[in-house]
Amino acid sequence: MQEGDSFKIIQGEGITYPQGIKASGVKCGIRLNKKDLALIYSEKLAEAAAMYTTNKFKAAPLLVTEKNLAESQGKLQAVVINSGIANACTGEKGLKDAWEMANYVSQGLKINREYIAVASTGKIGDFLPLKKIESGLKEAISKLSTLGGTEAAEAILTTDTKKKEVAVSFKLGEEEVRIGGIAKGSGMINPHLATMLAFISTDISIDQKLLQCALEQAVGKTFNMISVDGDTSTNDMVIVLANGLARNRRIEKKEEDYYKFYQVLYYVAEYLAKSIARDGEGATKLIEMEVRRAVSFSEAKKVAKAVINSSLVKAAIFGNDPNWGRILAAVGYSGAEIEPHKVDLYLKEKIVENGQPLSFSREEIHKYLEFSKEIKIVIDLKMGEESATAWGCDLTYDYVKINTKYN
Repeated sequence: MQEGDSFKIIQGEGITYPQGIKASGVKCGIRLNKKDLALIYSEKLAEAAAMYTTNKFKAAPLLVTEKNLAESQGKLQAVVINSGIANACTGEKGLKDAWEMANYVSQGLKINREYIAVASTGKIGDFLPLKKIESGLKEAISKLSTLGGTEAAEAILTTDTKKKEVAVSFKLGEEEVRIGGIAKGSGMINPHLATMLAFISTDISIDQKLLQCALEQAVGKTFNMISVDGDTSTNDMVIVLANGLARNRRIEKKEEDYYKFYQVLYYVAEYLAKSIARDGEGATKLIEMEVRRAVSFSEAKKVAKAVINSSLVKAAIFGNDPNWGRILAAVGYSGAEIEPHKVDLYLKEKIVENGQPLSFSREEIHKYLEFSKEIKIVIDLKMGEESATAWGCDLTYDYVKINTKYN
């Protein structure tokens, strides 16, 4: 989906672009000389939807957020996020600490605790420095602003090299609806979901169950289709807040307005997902893996994720090596329903047809791999009508360095 008549990209904006959304990002001392504490606040209680990691060692903040959303019947007003420490595998103390973070926000903003989501990202197994967080939250609350989105986007980063934020607007009837988002993620990326956090705000008026439905569908084809290193984290979550301040006719069933909203939400999720894949630890190239004409989306997804997760494929892309055999090998072990004699492979051009190699210039493909920052691979299974796209990055020397030396 591209910008056009259906929506407009707003440059320089992010999570605070929708009406009634404020944010801040501060240094509280968890990380050395870096912002490490973010706060997102909706002036009006918002409908909320969320999705979480499938890792069974689910971190304490996710347990708090899940419980709060259940108790509030899907409503939130604030999200607090710290970076540097994951508060995962920390037992009863970690859970108590996550509740304390929610308490600090509740007291500072004078809102009910069940209306607060908590998120953490960073090193597993360490305990949170609660005194630093309590002090930092006082500052974060005092600095809440419609201009604070970029600071929040910076404060949630860990090994990321750049902020990830996006904002768009579109019309529902005569009303302008706004959506903004921020995300973090660089390593331990292999959703459902992985070390990635994404926070999306919108001023649309929508039923909570439909908001959850739209989020689940969008995540399934965006955040759950990225991979940096094949590891699934303990902490990942995606949260959407919808505060209704756009004053559009409330969306209460799946009709035209719902699908318009879904398409724009999908664009925001895809933009953030690709930004995460592009900024993978040590990455030099974004890889897009498109699978065409599979018998179902799930079968197409198996192929796309197998190729994008392959260390051999990722290393070949880094080395500018047109080793198409590694790609077909991944297709073959994906577990998907395929007929090898039908498979076509494109890497800049068609280089395999009906499972057999074509004559092509290795030098030209090498140049394409060497000088392109975005590499596209296409597999055409020629078995059905469904497609899927996954995103990842190359595997470089720096990935190993980053994951042995970090703070």
